[in-house]
Amino acid sequence: MKSPFYNRRSFLFSAGLASAFTALEPFGLLSPASAIGLAPTRSMRGGSNNYRPNAPMVDRLGSGFWVSGRVRRAGDGAPLEGVRIQIWAATTLGGEREPRNHGSVLTAADGSFRLEMEQIVPNFGQPHAHLAYDDGAYETVFLRPVMPSASDTSVSTEFVLAPV
Repeated sequence: MKSPFYNRRSFLFSAGLASAFTALEPFGLLSPASAIGLAPTRSMRGGSNNYRPNAPMVDRLGSGFWVSGRVRRAGDGAPLEGVRIQIWAATTLGGEREPRNHGSVLTAADGSFRLEMEQIVPNFGQPHAHLAYDDGAYETVFLRPVMPSASDTSVSTEFVLAPV
């Protein structure tokens, strides 16, 4: 009679391999993504809709709704200071093409940014914002985060930028 495929010896061997692979993972020896560090953010479909190059720097675009986030460098995840992020959305002032709904902000020393604007309203059935990085030192990224509800009063996102 043949012994079953799984016996005590094959079980112990398999358990030993699994343990070895688990021990190697924190050092990035299994996953290429781990080996190269933090992967860059990819542009989202529809993120560049109604984009305006060189949107003006603004302190605010209204009140009651906050768009915030953080910008880091791909690879090491270091925060990026002084990076220009453009923000636009359909708000109670009008649609995404409305000039009063477009503006740019700079990131702080910790890579964070924040802009107050009018309440975002659904556009094509979804309340969402548009954010972009396109100043040339890093690869261009367009984001379009969708809010779970039209009654939300904030949206946040993160950019991980790869050098050009």
